[in-house]
Amino acid sequence: MTDATADPRSGRAARDGALQRGLKKRYAREARFRFYGLFAIAIAIGFLVLLLGRIIEQGHTAFTASQITVPVYMDPARIDRDYPQGTNFQLLVAQQQLARMGVVDDAQGTQATAYRTLLSSELKFRAADLVRRDPSVIGQTVEITAPMSDDADLYYKGEITRDEDAALRRVSDRQMEWLDDLKRDGSVTSGFNTLLFTQGDSTEPELAGVLGAVVGSALMLLVTALIAIPLGVGAAVYLEEFARKGRITDLIEVNINNLAAVPSIVYGLLGLALFINFAHLPRSSPLVGGLVLALMALPTIIIATRSSLKAVPPSIREAALAMGASRTQTVFHHVLPLAMPGVMTGTIISMAHALGETAPLLLIGMVSFVPGIPGAITEPAGALPSLVYIWENASELAFHERTAAAILVLLVFMIVMNAAAILLRRRFERRW
Repeated sequence: MTDATADPRSGRAARDGALQRGLKKRYAREARFRFYGLFAIAIAIGFLVLLLGRIIEQGHTAFTASQITVPVYMDPARIDRDYPQGTNFQLLVAQQQLARMGVVDDAQGTQATAYRTLLSSELKFRAADLVRRDPSVIGQTVEITAPMSDDADLYYKGEITRDEDAALRRVSDRQMEWLDDLKRDGSVTSGFNTLLFTQGDSTEPELAGVLGAVVGSALMLLVTALIAIPLGVGAAVYLEEFARKGRITDLIEVNINNLAAVPSIVYGLLGLALFINFAHLPRSSPLVGGLVLALMALPTIIIATRSSLKAVPPSIREAALAMGASRTQTVFHHVLPLAMPGVMTGTIISMAHALGETAPLLLIGMVSFVPGIPGAITEPAGALPSLVYIWENASELAFHERTAAAILVLLVFMIVMNAAAILLRRRFERRW
């Protein structure tokens, strides 16, 4: 009887085959994981491009505007030298323009009224200001440059066309003919819309600008930074470096983490109850807005600062203490300076987050129409997020393109702040 011996080569081949199959499965899993990751990134980039593309498509026209330059005879019979603001310069210009074209108006002035709607009310203010500064222009013919009305501007931008139903559009066929004539004779020109960046909010779209909201947001962030940064950094330093570990500090840490996840509208309700109804601070002011956003930013700043302090190696503390430094000197002379890049990054990101908040501002009254530019933190003011909300809900079509333009301005501010955080971190970060 002979013993059957197994061929050692067959066993080795089987093991090699199993190993190869295992390697193939592992490589396949890695390839699928990379594909899923790239696919997720592609979807995110696609949605981002779609969002930005839609905003740019809708808002890029707001950065240009049409303006008219017309000769105006300052009729002494119709202009009050002492009170030029009372003169209807729009109607005066409309009648003179129709007369130059040889158009005979009816007794009700229907044609002049229709022509007047193509001119912005800014023409009236500029003409009155010219008379007030130099009364000698009365009786003379002077040229005045002013924006066109929002409907006329939309027509020149192609947003209003003859293809639309005449009953639904706000510019009639006759008005379109007048606008074409003005464009042909060079009376109307298009250029950069400086009013968008030099004016506050207005009920007339062609005169509305973002400067008031930008100043309001800047004042609000100033209040937020002056309150939230010292309190947040100080609280984080105490909790991480000086406070004794126990139930009380554990409870505080849990509450700080929970406060960071509280919806922003809750902070708006708190600000409404505490700062307006109880403390009677001025409603719709950057002071109240800054206080509310400071409460909202505090947990984020505390968490970011504590994480930065924890990242400093314990050897830094031990070396400073071994050289005779006190606990306070160790923290403020060695640990905190080394953690400062992370602290600055977390602070800037929390400020950028506060800049884009809308819900708390709605509850404290910063959604109201506020013309002009605020000059102090206690004056009524708007903010960029609330301005976007107001313009998007306006009935005039021209406000919608300005809504997208305001979003672009807000995005630029947030991109600049986030880029500053990244640059500061890369510039001062130390690798341990």
